[in-house]
Amino acid sequence: MRYILAWFFCISALFELSAQQTQQNQPQNTTVSGSNLNAPATENKLLIDTLNAARSHQEFRDLYFKQHEADFVRLVKEGQNPRTLFIGCSDSRVIPELILFSRPGELFVIRTAGNFVPPYRFQNVDGVAATIQYAVDVLNIRHIIVCGHTHCGAIEGLFKDLPPSLDVLQNWLKLGEKAKRMTLLAAKPSTPKSELYNTAGEVSVIVQLENLMTFPFVKKRVEEGKLELHGWYFDIESAAVSYYNTEQYRFLPLLKDQSSVHVSYVD
Repeated sequence: MRYILAWFFCISALFELSAQQTQQNQPQNTTVSGSNLNAPATENKLLIDTLNAARSHQEFRDLYFKQHEADFVRLVKEGQNPRTLFIGCSDSRVIPELILFSRPGELFVIRTAGNFVPPYRFQNVDGVAATIQYAVDVLNIRHIIVCGHTHCGAIEGLFKDLPPSLDVLQNWLKLGEKAKRMTLLAAKPSTPKSELYNTAGEVSVIVQLENLMTFPFVKKRVEEGKLELHGWYFDIESAAVSYYNTEQYRFLPLLKDQSSVHVSYVD
């Protein structure tokens, strides 16, 4: 019973915070320059994209690689030894290495639609599960961060009717059904969609932490004190990160309370 109440208080608190953030982040009217509105459409867009990719790679080699060349050489000789597994969304706007300003070799990364984590033995062949086991049992990582974010297409998709042609995506989104269900239980008919989506995104992070604990090797390491789980939520507009606090059943600003970042399993 206490876990049901914990969920209720958690989601109610998330809705309250989401409403406050919505009021603070109301978009302002802006004027966009029309200098490119009349630019002619190119017939060789694919070629241009390829050339741009090649140019970007050259810039990577000339700039970033040269700055970190010693790191890459060391990592080849010594092998990788990351301390953190970051499980984030495939969204192109959410880049783990930028969010944490990490160097090569510091992060082991999994990115899935909606940052969903299938429970243990979800299917016979599961790349996400295999990567989690490699991180825990082979690399001996000490932290797992599950990071959701605002404006997540997967979370919004939970509340929409998708066409039958997206059958693979529909099956994957079933991993977010619990978050959707718990969110709707606490929502009001007047709740704006933006608050609904943000709350569901935050609740989903907690659900994915629960799914992580269905893995025997993860549960064992957590209980031994050798592995810590963290639930984060990234705001794209402000780049702010909040973390889930199991004592207050809500997400709190990460930078204002660095001493309590640890997120334990919610049983």
